[in-house]
Amino acid sequence: MLQTFLPLLLMTFGICLFIVLMQFLWKYVDDMVGKGLAMSVLAQMFTYAALALVPMALPLSILLASLMTFGNLGERFELLAMKSAGVSLINIMKPLIIVVIAIGAGAFFYQNYAMPKVQVKLYTLLFSMKQKSPELEIPEGVFYNQITGYNVYVKQKDRKTGLLKNVMIYDYSNGFNNASVIVADSGRLKMSADKMFLVLLLYNGESFANLKSQSSGEEGFKTAVPYERESFRTRELLIEFNANFTMTDESFLSNQYIGKNLSMLQTSIDSMKHDLDSIKVVNAKVAFDQSYKRTIASSQSSAMVASGAIAKAKQKIKIVPLDFDSIVNSKDKEAMKLLLERAQQSTESLRSDNFFKAASMEDEGKQMRRHITEWHKKFAVSFACIIFFFIGAPLGAIIRKGGLGVPVIISVFLFIFYYIIDTIGYKMARDGIWYAWQGMWLSSAVLAPLGIFLTYKAVNDSVIMNADTYINAIKNLLGRHSGRKIERKEVIMYFPDYQALLPRIKALASTCTTYINEHRRWLDYLSYWKQGGQDIKASKIAEEMESIIEELNNSDQNLVLNKLMDFPIISGYSLLSSKITPKTGYIIGLCFPLGIPVYLLATYQRKLLLQDIGSVKKTCEDLIEMIEKEKDL
Repeated sequence: MLQTFLPLLLMTFGICLFIVLMQFLWKYVDDMVGKGLAMSVLAQMFTYAALALVPMALPLSILLASLMTFGNLGERFELLAMKSAGVSLINIMKPLIIVVIAIGAGAFFYQNYAMPKVQVKLYTLLFSMKQKSPELEIPEGVFYNQITGYNVYVKQKDRKTGLLKNVMIYDYSNGFNNASVIVADSGRLKMSADKMFLVLLLYNGESFANLKSQSSGEEGFKTAVPYERESFRTRELLIEFNANFTMTDESFLSNQYIGKNLSMLQTSIDSMKHDLDSIKVVNAKVAFDQSYKRTIASSQSSAMVASGAIAKAKQKIKIVPLDFDSIVNSKDKEAMKLLLERAQQSTESLRSDNFFKAASMEDEGKQMRRHITEWHKKFAVSFACIIFFFIGAPLGAIIRKGGLGVPVIISVFLFIFYYIIDTIGYKMARDGIWYAWQGMWLSSAVLAPLGIFLTYKAVNDSVIMNADTYINAIKNLLGRHSGRKIERKEVIMYFPDYQALLPRIKALASTCTTYINEHRRWLDYLSYWKQGGQDIKASKIAEEMESIIEELNNSDQNLVLNKLMDFPIISGYSLLSSKITPKTGYIIGLCFPLGIPVYLLATYQRKLLLQDIGSVKKTCEDLIEMIEKEKDL
């Protein structure tokens, strides 16, 4: 098993890592293209990206490898041979279970110790790449604005000599109010030796610049704005342009949540929680101190102490609500206006202060949630590896399809479903809508029952992936059964006693007639649930019919055998379990609204059942006629 599983795991891991790496490349391609980055920098970035994407590729590779392993075993009937030898599926999976658990443990240690360092280096490198200036490539016929403080227009370029023709430069490096324009017939552009400056050599041109306006002696009047015009044959323009790649210091990311292991995250979470609790206590105290109740309580306490009523001051002061409208209306207009202005200013001040405090607490809370989600993520990825194995292995044993066809389709579908659920849970936890543990373990909580269900079905040799199973289930639900097939036996041990079966066939036809007459009327809702959703008489008719068919199946007469195929298959008309008693069914029908669609579907199936009972009656009558005509049978 290990010789089959491990090579497939390595192959699928390489494929999955390449796929997620390409996704990463498309996401950050804009930050890399046109920057003139060296191959060593790109190689370093791809290396860190591949290491950072291992936790994403590992669960998918385990799912695909386990599906292919057990699919190949089932397709080559090796799994069937092992089961025939008495080896259960769990025992077959045991070596791989141990390996996957070891891989999950390794994934945890990788997440805890290696991932913080890898993520710090990767995001530092990405940040440095974003900060790097783009490679200088001035296009023809359009304004180029990638040089800070300048807009450059070149009408035509000579690719061989590097000569720029009809150059126009807008220089707003000193501000838009002090912009200048330079026009030249031609020019050349080159980089300084240290790659810190652009050297632009211009030929036969003019420059225009506005000078600062001077105010005249008379107040309220200004003189015309002077400007400067300069013609030149040759002019050299030095523009600051750093084309070097500078690596940013890693220290600013090392203290973030992505650069911490489990113990560091826990320490930071405890510290942030303590700070948040302290801020909440201080804010609550300040809010109470600024409220009118605190002011009134303080003034009443001072008055009681001043009057000598110290004992009463120690008692709880009862706050009596004040009628502010009456107080305001008792003032004159000037005092009322002053009072309202002071109240508005105080309210605006409190509002601004509370908004600032809320924003500060939200930032602290967001940082703490990021740390908590990262803490749970270190465990969730390892658990996802184990879950995907218990989904892929039994699913491969059920579908019995190997190779890269069906397993890849199923794996991609399941992983997309897992990724969507995991992303939803992460965003819910990050934004504080759910608790962090709820969001980070949502995908595991959804997929774990699926793994348990598939393992149980695979151990019991279920046919849940057989299309005919679902087609027949739908047919049974709608009351449309497949036809009965009766074949003539090559060897018959006991021939049926037609004369002894004749009374039973007549009794069955009579029972069918009675059933049809009694069940023509509509069965009301309460009566259906009072019966527990069961039809005892129809069940007895089906049992007697199958018993007669079983005995007549030993006949050597083709006419009789062909007539037996006219008997319908009466099964699947009851939507409820036979263990439900009439009393329980009555309670369900009264308490649960789901009883209404069940009753409506049962009414439709009742109509189909009456048609089948009519077919049973007609077939019985034909058999009676055949037996009575052929006395020599």
